[in-house]
Order: sequence, then structure tokens, then C-alpha cells
Amino acid sequence: MPKKKINITKRPTPSKVDPWVSGGEPRKRLTIDMPESLHCAIKYQCALRGVSMADEIRELLQKQYGG
Repeated sequence: MPKKKINITKRPTPSKVDPWVSGGEPRKRLTIDMPESLHCAIKYQCALRGVSMADEIRELLQKQYGG
């Protein structure tokens, strides 16, 4: 059986990493429970616009609470 070849790429450079990941203020993870229907609605709308759920929710929280 032939061995499968795996391409290994370099790590992304800092300019290719989202700005919120690459430094500045330390980050904290937030885990929330929500109804499945709400999760699906958010995921669907984000997919239509081509944005991640994390970015969308982060932006909503930023608008509401600033910081």
C-alpha cells in the first residue's frame, strides 16, 4: 500500500493572523449555553455573510459593552 504524502506548511506570519489574536490585551474565553434554534440562526446568518460566529459575537459584545 503506498504511503500518503502530507504537505506541511509554515506557520502564518503575524501579518496574516487576525489582529485580535496577535497581541495587545490578554484574552479570556467565554462559554455560553443557548437554544439550538438561536445557535442555528446565528450560524446561518454568519455563513451567508462569510464571517465567523466568533467574530460576529465579538463585534456585538464590543458594540454593547465597548472596551
